[in-house]
Amino acid sequence: MLLLVWILNAVALLVVAYILPGITLASFGSALIAALVLGLLNAVVKPLLILLTLPLTIVTLGLFLLVLNALVFWFAGSILKGFQVDGFWWAVIGAIVYSLVSTALAGLLAS
Repeated sequence: MLLLVWILNAVALLVVAYILPGITLASFGSALIAALVLGLLNAVVKPLLILLTLPLTIVTLGLFLLVLNALVFWFAGSILKGFQVDGFWWAVIGAIVYSLVSTALAGLLAS
């Protein structure tokens, strides 16, 4: 089941790279590695960032979480060779689209 979710997240990244011109992926292998790195960053780094920026998140009524998602997405694009995000605003749009597509694919898996 975990392997299938990983593959679906890689497919979601491929969809994002296909839709948005500011996000590029070299291959399906790069998408698999990027999905793994994004999953690890979301599991390890993002909770720490949320805790550190909690006052700002509360003041913005949770909208700062979009910025955190974009920063994690952008960071993954900057550390991986086959996955590139061209700027912060592409990271914001990419993180939103990635979240929507991966949620839709996970919903298909659940039904």
